[in-house]
Amino acid sequence: MADFLAVANQKGGVGKTTSAINLAAAFGAMERPVLLVDTDPQGNASRGVGWSGRSPTLFEVLSGEAKAADVIVPSGFPFLDLLPANRDLVGAELGLRRDRHWIRRLGSSLRSLGTVYERIFVDCPPALGPLTLNALHAADAVVVPLQCEYFALEGVSELMATVQRVRELGRPDLAIAGVILTMYDDRTNLSRDVAREVRRHFGSIVCDTIVPRNVRLAEAPSHGMPVLQYDIKSKGAQAYLSLARELAARRP
Repeated sequence: MADFLAVANQKGGVGKTTSAINLAAAFGAMERPVLLVDTDPQGNASRGVGWSGRSPTLFEVLSGEAKAADVIVPSGFPFLDLLPANRDLVGAELGLRRDRHWIRRLGSSLRSLGTVYERIFVDCPPALGPLTLNALHAADAVVVPLQCEYFALEGVSELMATVQRVRELGRPDLAIAGVILTMYDDRTNLSRDVAREVRRHFGSIVCDTIVPRNVRLAEAPSHGMPVLQYDIKSKGAQAYLSLARELAARRP
């Protein structure tokens, strides 16, 4: 069965979608079949791998109008497929609230894909609403990107409390796969201080690999490509390759 990883942090601008795209691509680069699921109505992960299509999307899957297998599209990057999303997904949030089994909807929709893919990455919205809770309930583990800036720990305690809530709602084995330090600038004392504080606070769940601030990493989404496809020699691409190897070692 696929290892299902939700990439979540309700604070925006922390590198969450960038991490979801490029971790999925890094596993694809290892020639392992990977699925990237976009559960954010903004659809940034979908556009970040070059998707510009229309329906059907995850909205139709969650509303029961289509099967996930019929909505999945190739990303253009080897071994990486996409289950896309767009603004229609806002309507799914309203529908989920009317379903007493709403928190299981995403997991039920993706269950049949567990034998097709080795890993499934889910890019969650920057909020702890029904879509994120669905992703967490479906996941085996959570990846938490955390930017190396002043408000790094802001809101993370709320996310951890939500993880505990999901454990109590039927997923007691939901784990933290790793906390990822992103947007690191080794020229500043601030980045070093934040990284030190995050490691002191979270201990061994913080990944050894740090994702640096990198121009090529920032440019890649505008070209509809993972950074590994845009510039594999860049520091950003090399960081995500290293991070994927580290997560693979943590979760064989």
